Amino acid sequence: MLTPALRRFAFTTHVTVSVGWAGAVIAFLAFAFVGFTSDDEVTVRGAYLLMAPAAWYVLVPLAHASLLSGIILSLGTTWGLFRHYWVVVKLGITVFATVILLIYMDTFRQMAGVAADPVVELAMVRNASPILHAILALFLLLAATVLSVYKPFGTIDRQTESGKTPAWIYAAGTVVVALALLIVILHLTGHAPTAH
Repeated sequence: MLTPALRRFAFTTHVTVSVGWAGAVIAFLAFAFVGFTSDDEVTVRGAYLLMAPAAWYVLVPLAHASLLSGIILSLGTTWGLFRHYWVVVKLGITVFATVILLIYMDTFRQMAGVAADPVVELAMVRNASPILHAILALFLLLAATVLSVYKPFGTIDRQTESGKTPAWIYAAGTVVVALALLIVILHLTGHAPTAH
């Protein structure tokens, strides 16, 4: 268990980076919308050129920080990582959104390459995919926020008749946490999946 001071710090960190991630997705949606709808060639190309670095330097770090701080907060408090359905669902949403973001990074790179080529016509530069992905990401992050506020579904009945937690619960929890940490480590070492 975390001490009260560490618990407050972990909670503050988790809320800050999670809200920051949602805010960054909203800003990113604005970039994508401007790039898709503007008539000005410099604006359109500039929007698509900014998406890749904005994703690498803002979205990806916030996604990782939200995932890690959420795991630390869950493991260090009475909520636990696998005691409540809402925590498990929220963890699944966060892992899913982070993995999809990492996979989509190659698409950002390709769009920036197309936007940087002055020979490519403006119609070929425009791409609705970032708008769709940003809307879906925002939906997922808002769902995770709702889960955090309302804490629905109750607790997971993990106890057997003997009163001990079954070993499979610990095994499943270890696998999920290990996968989440692997995602972060792969990204930090430059080996994250980027095919799309």
